[in-house]
Order: sequence, then structure tokens, then C-alpha cells
Amino acid sequence: MAERNKSSKLADKLFPEIFEQDLDILNIPPEKRRLNTETYDFTVSTLIDYLNDRHILIPEFQRGYVWNRAQASRLIESLIINCPIPVIFLSQNSDETLAVIDGNQRLNSIKLFLSNDFDLRGLTAYPELEGYRFIDLDPRFQRHIQNRTIRCIVILKDTHPQIKFDVFERLNTGSVKLNSHELRHGINSGTLMELLETLGNNSLFKDLTLTKNDKRMKADELVLRFFAFSENWRNYTKPLVTFLNNYSEVNRNPSIERLLELQNDFHLTLEKVSIVLNKFAFKTYERTLKNTKFNAALYDAQMISFYELNLSTQDVEKLRDLNFVTKNQEFISNEEFNKYISSGTTDRNSVINRITEYKSFINSLL
Repeated sequence: MAERNKSSKLADKLFPEIFEQDLDILNIPPEKRRLNTETYDFTVSTLIDYLNDRHILIPEFQRGYVWNRAQASRLIESLIINCPIPVIFLSQNSDETLAVIDGNQRLNSIKLFLSNDFDLRGLTAYPELEGYRFIDLDPRFQRHIQNRTIRCIVILKDTHPQIKFDVFERLNTGSVKLNSHELRHGINSGTLMELLETLGNNSLFKDLTLTKNDKRMKADELVLRFFAFSENWRNYTKPLVTFLNNYSEVNRNPSIERLLELQNDFHLTLEKVSIVLNKFAFKTYERTLKNTKFNAALYDAQMISFYELNLSTQDVEKLRDLNFVTKNQEFISNEEFNKYISSGTTDRNSVINRITEYKSFINSLL
């Protein structure tokens, strides 16, 4: 145990954690606007070992894998016929683990095939192998696939995180492009992203945000919007992507106490909004209360207003008894307010005004 403690202490000195709070995201010095990289040629077998022991980290299969079986099969066939595989880009974390920046679909496909999770489909070079799983292949095919090398470029940890995100966007050229939060999730993996996934899976939240069939982390990003705006909406500046990136970088691995606080704030606020607005929360709708449509800008206004007002149980019940759904519809349909949730919604003026005015609206009823 003593030797292990010595090892940990030495590792702390050699591989210190980089606190993103110390990084000036919006004013990157010219000398820091470059990538620091190293290049490796890993065998497929090595990559699988790294994935299994979490030396290489990729999004969970259920949330991040979007290739169909035909696409995955063509990749395996490319390995068999010695066709070059596109370079995989990895980002080095402070603890020396590697996060996938570009190559998630390829790595997941290879891992799934070697785990016998699917059979080959739609082959063109070797249709004789149609329907085969990895375990069904002749051992010579198996060894050939495992011994193939794939070039990996590692973006070293001393590269500025905002530059990493910019590179991630530049590399995002796959057949199924990743959206902003999928990119963000790949770079800022940590306990905050894990919390976003957990809360994004909340059944009530999915019902109210119409994200039941969400496979692209849209619900996760909405949770992130709540956290980022609840902390600093008065100082918001566009673009929204950078605002959310900044929050994600600074709060990548909060303390356990802070994670619990964030989780509690989210649940309490969502519950109050749900009690008062029910299924009409975060939605625009007609006077007939039909044709509801989720509106992310309105979501910001309602969640942040209910959060900051910290309404008591009596206040929540009073609003519900005041036929709040109808009053809410009248208010959000008002021309002055509606422009803040219908056009230029990520402009600073729209963000500040929609939250300020919605808070005033609620206060006027109490």
C-alpha cells in the first residue's frame, strides 16, 4: 500500500490535472492557437485492449453509436482487403487517458464486430463472407483483422481546449455528422457529462421536451443550457455554442457536493414547472391548447425563472389554481415577448429579455 501511495504522489507531480478555470477561453494567445500532437500506429488488437481497459474513452454505445450494420460491415471488409482506414483523432486527458475526437463510429464498429455483436452485411469485395460474425471467420481472417494497424493522431493535453473543440468541428466530416453537444461530450468527458446524461434520461423531462426518441444528446444539451444559464445568464454573450463550451470546460469534473446541488436544482425546478404548466411546459400553443410545439428559448425562460424565484409550495399551488396555462399562453403570444423566443433567440438581447420578462410575469401573479 505504501508503494502504491508513493506511485500516486509521483504521478500527481508528473501528470498534474489542468484546471480549465485558469484558461482564458475567449482570449487565446497566438502561440496557443496551435495543436501539439503525436502519431501512433496501433493494431486493431491494441485498440480493442485500450477500449476495454478504458485507456481510450468513447461515448456509450446506446448514446453515441449511429452507424447501421451495412456501414459497419463495409469497414470490416476494408480491414480484410487492406484498404486504408481514415486516421483516428484522440485527445489526451490530464490523467493520460485518450478521448475520441474523430473515429467513434469506426472504433465502436470494430469493437462490436470482434465481440460478435453483428454479422457482416452488404459486402462487395467478399460476398462469400456475408452473414459471418467474427467468431465464424477462419482464424486466419481473425488474425489478419486483429493485426491490421490504424493510424491515430493524439492531440496532447497542453493544447488549449477551445482549439480542441475547433479541431473537432473541422474533423466532423463523417457520413453522420456529430452535433455540437456530441462534439462537446467527446472533448469534455467527465462527471458533468455523466450527470447530463442521467438527467437527460429523466422520463418527465423527456416527455416535456419531446425528446423520447432522442439519439443525438439533445436532451443532455438542454440540461446543460439550464446549468449554464442558471449560473451566468446575466453575463451571457453569443455564440451560444461557445457559452456552453466554456461552462463545460470550467465545470468538467465538479465536486460530489456540487454535482448533488446541480441535480437537486434541476429536479426541483422541473417539478415546479411541471406542476404549474403540465404538458404545456416549454411549448408554444394556440388558444385551443392544440398543436403544441417545443421551444428551446421558452424552455430557458421558464426554467431559469422558476429556478431563480425559488417558489414555495404555496406559490406553486397558487399559480396552478390561477389557470396559469391560459395566462401563460396569452403572455408568450404577446408580440413583444414572442420576438424573444421566435427570432434571433441566441442574441444576448433575446436571452436577457426573455428571462427578465418571464420572471416579471410570474411575479405579477403572486
